Amino acid sequence: MILRSRLALTAGAGVLVAGAGLAAHLLTGDDADAGIRAAKGAGAPYCKRIADGAPASLGGHSRRDSSLAGVAVWGDQAIVLRCGVTPPGPTGDPCFAVDGVDWVYDEAQSTDGRKVVVTYGRTPATQVVFDGSTGTDAALVDLSRLVSPVRQTSRCLGKASG
Repeated sequence: MILRSRLALTAGAGVLVAGAGLAAHLLTGDDADAGIRAAKGAGAPYCKRIADGAPASLGGHSRRDSSLAGVAVWGDQAIVLRCGVTPPGPTGDPCFAVDGVDWVYDEAQSTDGRKVVVTYGRTPATQVVFDGSTGTDAALVDLSRLVSPVRQTSRCLGKASG
């Protein structure tokens, strides 16, 4: 009887340790979605297409599975795409075009360690956050192809369309 009790206690302790390990894994941010929130407009049909159509590799990083609507993640959050963010209005932030898509460099959200850009003149808007070590040029070419089907109604560069 004592042996059975000890075995039951040992097995129970093992289950608790395994459960604690799983909880620690989930809480320490080891998953792709740690610290990321879906954008308010992430349920838009274009956001589903953008997230589902995101490339398997971007900026030298492999895509990781995300359970959040309108979100794509590459590497250890080296690049994070969020579709459905509030489109920027007229801004003094730098604007540039990549393959026909206008992007705004969000100075307020960018730091030395990260660059934040958002599409301009497209609803839903798409935000991309790059960590400081990831090059943006080639990645923005691929991402511009991904978001270009969203109709552009205004431009931050050149004449307005639409």
